[in-house]
Amino acid sequence: MDYQTFQPHIDLSEFVKCFWTLNVPKEPNPQKQRIVPDGCIELIFTLGDDVKRFVSERKHIIQPRSMVLGQITEPFYIEPMGVVDVFAIRFFPGGFIPFTTGSIKDLENKETALEALFGKNEATALEYKIIHAANTEERVQHSEAFLFAKLKDSIIFDNIVKSTIDLIFSTKGRLSIHELLKNDLSKRRQLERNFSKSVGLGPKQFARIIRFQTALKMLLNNEKGNLTNLAYENEYYDQAHFIKDFKKFTGINPHKFFTKDELILSSTFYTKD
Repeated sequence: MDYQTFQPHIDLSEFVKCFWTLNVPKEPNPQKQRIVPDGCIELIFTLGDDVKRFVSERKHIIQPRSMVLGQITEPFYIEPMGVVDVFAIRFFPGGFIPFTTGSIKDLENKETALEALFGKNEATALEYKIIHAANTEERVQHSEAFLFAKLKDSIIFDNIVKSTIDLIFSTKGRLSIHELLKNDLSKRRQLERNFSKSVGLGPKQFARIIRFQTALKMLLNNEKGNLTNLAYENEYYDQAHFIKDFKKFTGINPHKFFTKDELILSSTFYTKD
């Protein structure tokens, strides 16, 4: 498995976290892979064979070959149908809002074809350039040109939402929205509306995902040794509360985390991100 990330142009770095590529040879017995929430929206181009996404234990859909994957609040299960060759753009939380006029909330927990967001002509033109580019460097250049063109007419990012995102990251998801707004109900409702519009999730749910992500990375890097220490470090009420969140976002008990081959892809993303 070859996973690489590339930094965006400095003028896009407020919005784009990274460009990334993933290459995996065809496997004789491909495994389902579990993708867990990370608070980001991604624009993904499948350059290799198609990818299944399971909507139930037995039923699946074929993901669009050019798509936006919105915020996910539950694990996604995918399975490659051959060679994996992917080029993608990972946006910071709230970073996708300047590039679309659609509702960010409407993208939640699903794949949306580029055509549905940008129209057939723009989507087809971008897809053609990405597919026929000679290498990743050219793909990054085409993507940045597309994003810069969109950015010219973009809305101004809500500074209150941006500062709240920054605060959630700086506190590693341990921020209490209740404490932040000092019991001001009207401000809380306004923030929740604007935050959901920009990020695709409410601030409380987003903070919960970021806190889980912090704990997940600690678990992957074996930083705290046991679940009790992990729960304590990340300010969960107790170990049971931590396990509940872990199962919510991964669909699996943390005790079984390292025994599942279907977590190889997520582990690669979150240890190298």
